[in-house]
Amino acid sequence: MKKYLLALFLIFSTYLSFAQNQLQVQSNEKGLYIMHTVSPKENFYSIGRLYSISPKDIAAFNSVDMSKGLSIGQTVMIPLNSSNFSQTTEKGLPVYYKVGDKEGLLKISQKHNNVLLSNLREWNNLKSDVVSTGQKLIVGYVNATGQPQATVAKSEAPKQEPVVSKPAPPTTEAKSDVAEKKPEPIVEKKQDVVETKKPQQNTSSVSDNQQVAISGAGYFKGQFDQQSKKIGTNKDLTVTSSIFKTASGWQDAKYYALMDNVEPGTIIRVSNPDNNKAIFAKVLGEMSGIRQNQGLEVRISNAAASALNVSDTDKFIVKVNY
Repeated sequence: MKKYLLALFLIFSTYLSFAQNQLQVQSNEKGLYIMHTVSPKENFYSIGRLYSISPKDIAAFNSVDMSKGLSIGQTVMIPLNSSNFSQTTEKGLPVYYKVGDKEGLLKISQKHNNVLLSNLREWNNLKSDVVSTGQKLIVGYVNATGQPQATVAKSEAPKQEPVVSKPAPPTTEAKSDVAEKKPEPIVEKKQDVVETKKPQQNTSSVSDNQQVAISGAGYFKGQFDQQSKKIGTNKDLTVTSSIFKTASGWQDAKYYALMDNVEPGTIIRVSNPDNNKAIFAKVLGEMSGIRQNQGLEVRISNAAASALNVSDTDKFIVKVNY
């Protein structure tokens, strides 16, 4: 019993340290990481569980031998990768970046895996892309509460423990039934919507998205059509373009663009004059003020360029309509 209480105390104290000390992102040639100070009885495996990452990844990132162990008070770099770091959802603990001198939101995005500007604005309650030196911005969320999260969940819901332990056979059956049935209605609902709407209503949002996926035009085609009905399309430009990297678009066909003098959120039609392929992209922000963008009038996401079969990844000509 004493050992159990001691374990709970260590876990809870670690959780409190997370809450009190903001996790600050850093980077080197290996990628993004945060720092962790080793506490008593911690090792590569317990730290790996704490941050939802393989202990081998921690050792490799720090260029150390796992067999030599860790010392109390030693600081280790915790790599932030796809296994424990999300820049699309708000699950986990926020990871902050301290804005440097003369840095704008686009530059901060580029330094941190090209996280979407819209996410940076939403997470940090920004009304514009203007940020100040020294300001702390959330650039993603790390799943660093694996063990503490489970402990807190139990302490917050103590009534559930006796229900599970008293009638052991019935509750295990009930839990298995719930585990089996919970995901099934969700999947069935999604499948039903697709199957019923596909033959009956060709104008539904689901069937539109399916047609978009087939044609490669993109997720935002329906929004472009609605936008055109409201304000029309009076811009038809031939411009010089290049590419910026995003994680979006490869599976969900959500394409994005950066373009000056266009209201963020506007949907533009981008076509490749070499093969007449076209996609629809949402404008995230402007390009001005960055030397890398000189000579360019638009940048499109790498997934959008791939859908257009663009052969030159440096500079190329596209047609823009909105």
